[in-house]
Amino acid sequence: MATTRTASAHWEGSLMEGSGQVTMESSGLGTYDVTWPSRAEEPNGRTSPEELIAAAHSTCFSMALSHALAQAGTPPTSLDTTADVTFQPGTGITGIVLKVTGSVPGISAEQFQEAAEGAKTGCPVSQALSVPIELEVSFAD
Repeated sequence: MATTRTASAHWEGSLMEGSGQVTMESSGLGTYDVTWPSRAEEPNGRTSPEELIAAAHSTCFSMALSHALAQAGTPPTSLDTTADVTFQPGTGITGIVLKVTGSVPGISAEQFQEAAEGAKTGCPVSQALSVPIELEVSFAD
């Protein structure tokens, strides 16, 4: 069964001087302020499209990796994933670095690395993005 999730944005003013808000419609989790400076400089308590992509990517990757490990008979005790999305004003999003640390009883660091590589490729968010994605893996057996 397919699902659709919705977020909406409202913007007022020009790119450089204006501001807006993004609302998580499906979940009702809240409305968050956005500005050009929060995107291209310091966040100062606001979010950005890149932070939202990072949230989606780190979550999707963790879910894909957890599923792959469980399917192989070695469910993880824990996975901690960070996604660093780089934005270059005038160019756009130039790349993403996924950093994962996992505790998975019963497998080696090499097996964890292999599973993480597969999850990077198989994650639906990875598949939706057309920028280079790097992977850094740490294993705590």
